[in-house]
Amino acid sequence: MSGYSYITAEGLKKLREELEHLETIERPAISKQIGEAIDKGDLSENAEYDAAKEAQGLLEAKIAQLRGVVANSRIIDETKIDTSKVQMMNKVTIKNQKNGAVMTYTLVSESEADFKKGKLSINTPIAKGLIGKKVGEIVEIKVPNGIIPFEIVDISI
Repeated sequence: MSGYSYITAEGLKKLREELEHLETIERPAISKQIGEAIDKGDLSENAEYDAAKEAQGLLEAKIAQLRGVVANSRIIDETKIDTSKVQMMNKVTIKNQKNGAVMTYTLVSESEADFKKGKLSINTPIAKGLIGKKVGEIVEIKVPNGIIPFEIVDISI
C-alpha cells in the first residue's frame, strides 16, 4: 500500500481534531505546569518539574506520531468500493465453520479500529486472511487458539 494509510473522511477528521486538541490545549497546559514548577525553585529535587517534563516528552511524541499518521493518510472514496471480493472498508460477514457462529466486521485502518463496534483493523490476522477472498470461499485463519475455517457469507459496504 506504498506507505499510506487508507482512512475514511470521518476517521481523518477525528485524527485532526485530536491533533488540534493536543497542540492547542494539552501543550500549553504542560508548558504552564513546567513554568509553575520552575517558579518553585531548585530543579534538581523538583518532582513536579520532572513529571511535567516527562509528560511534555510523551505529549510531543504523540503529536509527532499523529502528525505522521495524518500526513500519510489517504481518504478512501467510499463510492468506489468494490464488493466482489473482500477489501478495506468492506463489511464482511463470516461464519465460523467449527461452531457455526456468524460475525460481521468492517475492515478499517489501524487508527479507526474499534473491536466493540465491529471495526476490525486491516492489520489483524482475520482481516489479512479475508482480503481478496469472495463470497462462498472458506478461509483458514490462524488465531491464538489454532486454525479456524471461516466461510465468507456476505460482502457489503
